[in-house]
Amino acid sequence: MPNSTLFLKTYPIEGGDFTKAGTVSTQIKGIIKSLGINSTVVRRVAISTYEAEMNVVMYAKRGKLIFTVTPKMIEVVLIDEGQGIEDIEKAMQEGYSTATDEMREMGFGAGMGLPNIRRNSDEFHINSAPGKGTTLNIRIYTGA
Repeated sequence: MPNSTLFLKTYPIEGGDFTKAGTVSTQIKGIIKSLGINSTVVRRVAISTYEAEMNVVMYAKRGKLIFTVTPKMIEVVLIDEGQGIEDIEKAMQEGYSTATDEMREMGFGAGMGLPNIRRNSDEFHINSAPGKGTTLNIRIYTGA
């Protein structure tokens, strides 16, 4: 079966927990490396999942990241219970950020998260509404 699932897992992410920020993306990077996925794909997935995870930590109460690997593709679906994005077009602009001063002091909030996800994805879809949270669909093809 060429499109059979090699790996599937759902990870919870807690908003505001900067001590665990990056844990999920680090685990995912290790999994896809152990599956023998091309290092360029590993890097693109690691960047995308880290940026998505950080957005939940910074802006949402909680979220879940659904991670699927098939021989041809890696898919990440991130669903958060956050404030939502008022202007998606503006949020996709490099440098645009709604980060607080506290977040910036920790080194976050450069306004590159969503643009980095889009740049490192083969397919990227975002759905968000103020007060209703955000869903990201990210696909990166393995080249297999």
